[in-house]
Amino acid sequence: MSGSLLPLPEGTHTIVLGVGDVNGVMRGKRIPASNWATTCEDGKAICAAIFALDMTSDIWDTPFCSFDNGYPDVHLFPLAAPPVAVPWEPGVAITLGRTETLDHKPVPIDPRVALLTQVERAARLGLTIEVGTELEFYLLDPETKRPKDKGISVYGIGRSAQFEPVLGPIRRHLEAIGIPIEQSNPEYAPGRVEVNIRHAGALTGADRVVLFRTAIKEIAALHGYLATFMAKPFIDQSGSGFHAHYSVWREGVNLFADGGRLSRFGRSFLAGLERRIAESALAVSTTPNAFRRRRPYTFCPTNVSWGFDNRTIAFRVIEGKDHQVRIEKRDGSADANPYYLLAADIAAGLDGIEEGLELTSAPISSNAYEQPDLPPLPRDLPTAVRLARSSEFLRRVIGEDRLSILVRQAEREIDFLEAQVTPVETKRYLVNF
Repeated sequence: MSGSLLPLPEGTHTIVLGVGDVNGVMRGKRIPASNWATTCEDGKAICAAIFALDMTSDIWDTPFCSFDNGYPDVHLFPLAAPPVAVPWEPGVAITLGRTETLDHKPVPIDPRVALLTQVERAARLGLTIEVGTELEFYLLDPETKRPKDKGISVYGIGRSAQFEPVLGPIRRHLEAIGIPIEQSNPEYAPGRVEVNIRHAGALTGADRVVLFRTAIKEIAALHGYLATFMAKPFIDQSGSGFHAHYSVWREGVNLFADGGRLSRFGRSFLAGLERRIAESALAVSTTPNAFRRRRPYTFCPTNVSWGFDNRTIAFRVIEGKDHQVRIEKRDGSADANPYYLLAADIAAGLDGIEEGLELTSAPISSNAYEQPDLPPLPRDLPTAVRLARSSEFLRRVIGEDRLSILVRQAEREIDFLEAQVTPVETKRYLVNF
């Protein structure tokens, strides 16, 4: 399916065109401006393996692309919005794309299709899903891979000023490429910060996360930092989360709100989220490292729990003015694929709405980590894989082929780490045994 020519910013000589892979990492090509018209019309061929390789770019055979079928191409087209100028690289513009098979059909292993399916489902119900995303990350010394600063000073204004030479350009440049930022602040560990993206429609929100992580790594590098969205880079420091704030709208009205309180409609959405959070763990935390976040007293949930403005729980209900009422889901890892994370959550919530589910548990107003009777969430990747393999819900939402790739990547990561003897083991056991 050919596309129309999209205008380029004045002075553009190169366009970056890419898509989010199985981990939500942006992969694509750089295209000379002289070839842009052809790209818009015919697309740009790219190997389908971009949707079936791990974070290190290692590949394995899948039903859609393998050595048996020669790892075929798909075609990459820009999305409908024109490319935007990259402030930190003059003459370069950037945009996300969409993929098609060579016979102009959706690519069955493209993660974006999973979320698009849920957005279209909501639209058929007359609903618009709004999502605000909060991602935490570390800014590290590129050589030592350790923080340059010391101490915590969470929300500290002085510490914010120390980071401003890099966070200032990050905020401004993100705004310039069309990612509206609510705020930034230092977080609860040396080197750790958070930048919040303003809420938007779910598909736009996920696209922005892919661009956001790409841009931050590039901008940070220009200012002498290594930016990492690894979920738990330091075992003795806080992990980095991906919190998603959901609300559902119809004709400009927030259906989650009833006089500033969470409505029955919103409670049904929340009940759907509660029902599926455990079996969807692989969609929001995909590596053994990501599950290292899931420990008590870490501000990452360890059980199925909800409440009002409580950061020890899985689902934090935020009330206030009608337009502010929303549900924050707190279990996602900063390195998660945004398309899978949002697709699983939205599908669960829509199921709750369509089935008229009621909440079966009371809100938690105290420390959820000290509630032993609450249903536990998966605390390790093998458990998440086992639940995902048996989940008809995930198979329906993510799709058979995409889920098989996600599961296989997780199994490979488990096997890889189990084959290592770590420095901690050597230090602890070598001399003492």
